[in-house]
Amino acid sequence: MAIRTRIATVLAGAAALAWLPAATPTFAQENFPSRPIELIVTFGPGGGADLMGRQMSQILEPILGTSIPVTNVAGASGNAGLTRLATSPADGYTLGTLISLTVASWASELGDVGADDFDIIAVIQNTPSMLFVRPQSGFDTVEALFDKARQAPGTLTVATSGYGTQDDVTVQILAEGGVEMSNVPFAAPAERYASTVGGHTDVLYEEPGDIVQFLQSGQLVPLVVFDNERHPDFPDVPTAGEIGFDIAGLYTFRSIAAPAGTPDDVIAKLEEAIIEASKTEEWQSFCRTTYTCIDPVTGDEARQMVDDFRQMIAERLDSNR
Repeated sequence: MAIRTRIATVLAGAAALAWLPAATPTFAQENFPSRPIELIVTFGPGGGADLMGRQMSQILEPILGTSIPVTNVAGASGNAGLTRLATSPADGYTLGTLISLTVASWASELGDVGADDFDIIAVIQNTPSMLFVRPQSGFDTVEALFDKARQAPGTLTVATSGYGTQDDVTVQILAEGGVEMSNVPFAAPAERYASTVGGHTDVLYEEPGDIVQFLQSGQLVPLVVFDNERHPDFPDVPTAGEIGFDIAGLYTFRSIAAPAGTPDDVIAKLEEAIIEASKTEEWQSFCRTTYTCIDPVTGDEARQMVDDFRQMIAERLDSNR
C-alpha cells in the first residue's frame, strides 16, 4: 500500500510538471520583451537598409524597454541575412529587414527563402529609384546618356545592388528598348557609391535618400526617375515615361519582419511599437531627409504589397525573355 501511495504521488507530481510548460510561453509573451532583440540588417553598412534599421532600432529601444543591437548579414541580394532570420526561433527576439530588392530576387528564383517564411510586421519606407552620374561624366541629360548607350552597346557600366533585383530588371528593360548598359553588382552599398563617384562605373542605380551626402556635395547628379510623376524634391529630373520607357512601380520599399510563426501577440506588440516610433519627430526628420516617408503598412496589406511586387517583377522578367 505504501509503495502504491508513493507511485501515485510521483505520477501526480509528474502530471503537474507536464502541465506547467503550457502556461510558461503565455507568461513569456505577456512580458515580451524580457531581453535584447537582435535586428538583422540584410545588407552591408552604409546603405539604405542599414540606415533604416539602425535609426528604427534606436527609436524602438525606449519604446520597447530593451536594447536592439543591429547585425549586418550581407550577401545574395539580402537572402543571406533572411536565411538566418528564417531559421531563428519564432519568438520575436530576432527581427530583420525585408526590402523590395530581395523580393525582386525571389522572382528571379534566387535565395532559399520566400514571403511565407516571414511575418511582415510593417513596411516603413518607400521611394522611387533614379540613375545618377558624376558631374564630370559628360552626360548632362538622360537623353545624352542613352544615346551613348545606343551607339556603343554594353560599354557603359551601371553600379547596382545585384542580379535579380529591380536594379537588374530595370537594366534589362532599358536594354530591350535599345539602351544596353552592363550591370556591375556590388554587395556593399558603400563600395557601389564609391565606384561611380570615383569614375570606376559610369552610372549608379539608387534611391536619392541613400546618397544624400553625395547629392549635397555635388559628387553625383540625378538624370532620370523611374516613376509616373516627377519627384517633388527633384522637379527638373524627367521621368522614364517622358523619354519613352514604361518603367514605373519598381519602388524600393523596406520593412521589418520576423520568422513565420511568431506569436500573434508578440507581432501585435512589435507592430504597435513600430507605428509609435514612426510618429516620432526623430523618425519623421529621418524619413524626410531620405525621401522615404510613408504611413506604415501592416498586416494583410503589408503581405499583399510584398506578394504583388514579386508578381510584378516576375511578369516583367517574363516579358523580357
